[in-house]
Amino acid sequence: MEIADWRKKIDEMDEEIVQLISKRAEAAKAIGELKQKSTLPVYEPARETEVFEHVKSINPGPLSDEQLVDVYIRIIDVMRMLQRRDS
Repeated sequence: MEIADWRKKIDEMDEEIVQLISKRAEAAKAIGELKQKSTLPVYEPARETEVFEHVKSINPGPLSDEQLVDVYIRIIDVMRMLQRRDS
């Protein structure tokens, strides 16, 4: 495959990733609303640890577990900001 072919594949994957991140954001917003009603904190370090452990357990590579967790730290940070903004 040529570079252009790989870039086309990446563009297609990015479209899928954006759709999944949007679905995750909708779920995070719904959880944020429930937390607000229940006066639960937005930041739950134990839950974040569970997420990190889960994604590491299903990581097929080539990203290392540390690299994958770095990506998820940012995703969760953005989701947390979304929950705070909407609460």
